[in-house]
Amino acid sequence: RLSAAPTGRGAWLLARTSARSRIRRRVAAPASLVRALDRLPCVLLPDARPYAGWFDGLGCRTLADLRGLPRAGLQRRCGPALLAALDRAYGDAIEPLAWMAVPPVFDVRLELPERVEYAEAVLFAARRLVVQLCGWLAARQLSLAAMTFDLEHERGRQAVPPTPLELAFAAPVRDEAHFMRLLGERLARVELPAAVIAVRLKATRVESVAPPADDLFPEPGGTKETRARLLELLVARLGADNVLRAAPVADYRPEAANRWLPLDAQAGKPAGGLPAAPPRPAWLLAEPLPLLMRGERPVFHTPLRMMSSPERIEAGWFDGQFAARDYHVAQDEAGACYWVFRERAGSEAEPHWFLHGLFG
Repeated sequence: RLSAAPTGRGAWLLARTSARSRIRRRVAAPASLVRALDRLPCVLLPDARPYAGWFDGLGCRTLADLRGLPRAGLQRRCGPALLAALDRAYGDAIEPLAWMAVPPVFDVRLELPERVEYAEAVLFAARRLVVQLCGWLAARQLSLAAMTFDLEHERGRQAVPPTPLELAFAAPVRDEAHFMRLLGERLARVELPAAVIAVRLKATRVESVAPPADDLFPEPGGTKETRARLLELLVARLGADNVLRAAPVADYRPEAANRWLPLDAQAGKPAGGLPAAPPRPAWLLAEPLPLLMRGERPVFHTPLRMMSSPERIEAGWFDGQFAARDYHVAQDEAGACYWVFRERAGSEAEPHWFLHGLFG
C-alpha cells in the first residue's frame, strides 16, 4: 500500500487503512491530514493497542476521540509514548528520523590504451587504481580486508568472461606497497585466456580502523601486521596449498598429534581447551633415532641421565600403528635436554631406547 502525508507517522497510519474505509491515503496539506487521521480507529496506533479495552469502555474509538481526552490523565494512565506518537502523526512534534547509512563502495574501472597480452604488463595500469583506492581508504579512515581485481577481455561474438583475482588479507591493510606486491605475485601466476582491454578494482570488504600511532618502544621482532603481510606474500607467491600451519589432533602419539592445514582453514578446538601435558620438546624428529646402551644407560654423544619420571603412552591400536612407550626427559653431560623413550615391547634385559625430540 502507498500513501503520502506531511508526516511520516501520519503516512504510515493512512497506509494501514482498508480500501473500504473511503479515507484518502494521499494528502498534502496539514489540515487535510488532520481530517483524514481523525477518522481512523485509535487502535491503529501501536502505542494505543495495549489500552484498547479501556478506550472502548470510555467510548473512545477514533484518533479524534483520543485527542479529545485530557492529556494529563492520559499521560498518567498510558505513559508519555502514546502522546508522543500521536503528536508526531499530526505534526505537532518533530519526528526524529534515523538516516540510512550507505555502505562505502569502491568500484573503479580503467580501460587500457591498447591490448595487453601478458598479465605482468597489467601491473602498471593497476597502480593507478591502487593509488585511488589508498586515497579513498585514507579519507574514510578505513582499511581493506578483501578486494577483487578483474581483467576484462574482448567483447562481442567471441567474448571471454573476465579473469578475476580475489585477494583476502589476514589483517585489514591500506598500504600501497603491500597491495602492489601482492598483485604482482598473483599476476605472475596468471595465464590469460585472451588479451586484456580493461581492468577493474573493487573493494569487497572494508573495516574501520583507528589512525596509526607510533610507539615509543617498537615491538621487537615486528608487529602482528608485518607478520600477517609476510604470510600473505608467501601465499600469493607459493600458493595457499604450500603455506600451512599446524593444528592439534586428538592422539597421544607425538608423531600423530598434529596435522597441517591452510592458513585460512578452520580447525575445531576442544571445548575446554587442550589438556595439560608434561613437558614437550621444541623439535620432534621425523623418525625416532635408536640409541646405543652403555652400562644400562642410553647414550647420545654422552651417557644420558633421566630427569623425569616415565610418561607412559599406549595408543594406535585402532589404526594398526600401536605404540607402547615410556617417555623421559633426559640430560647429557653438557646440560642439553632430550626427549627419549623406551619401547615396552622389548625385554627388560635388552631395552630398546630411542631419541624422539630435542628441547630448546
